[in-house]
Amino acid sequence: MKKAVFLDRDGVINEVLTNRVKFVNEPSQLYFLPGVAEAIKQLNQWFDYIFVVTNQGGVGLGYMKESTLKSIHDHMIAELAKEGAVVDEVAYCPHKPKSGCDCRKPHSKLIENLAMKYDVNLSASYMVGDTDTDIIAGKRAGTKTVFLGTTDPLADAVYPDLLHAVPWIIDDMEK
Repeated sequence: MKKAVFLDRDGVINEVLTNRVKFVNEPSQLYFLPGVAEAIKQLNQWFDYIFVVTNQGGVGLGYMKESTLKSIHDHMIAELAKEGAVVDEVAYCPHKPKSGCDCRKPHSKLIENLAMKYDVNLSASYMVGDTDTDIIAGKRAGTKTVFLGTTDPLADAVYPDLLHAVPWIIDDMEK
């Protein structure tokens, strides 16, 4: 079986709720956080897959069309690829918050579906996020979890950003 790192998007890969951008509703509003491409590039050397799993309730709320969301993700993947960083697939929940769907994090369906599709061993994989919903989804799926921020008692590890988390993920994976 394969190993993967599952990354949340907003707040892990790109800016959200910053001076430059509130929400990413078109490709031109996607600003990468510092070190993200380098971090993904390093993870590519150790893991079979890098996936993005993201709640995108803006689609369900009517702030953007699903085709626009797909163009944002295509742009993200292409820009990262220019830096040698490969994202294998993006899975997203387009439903409104509190819609009752089973794909919206903290549910683990996005992670589990990718794991089935790509033959991923979830216990040898990692979920990285910046909210409790990300960490809970990872735990429910059976991954180890990394919280990006200052503190999260549910996570296996806490780091300020993705680049700082990579050495721990690689070291933990080798145990």
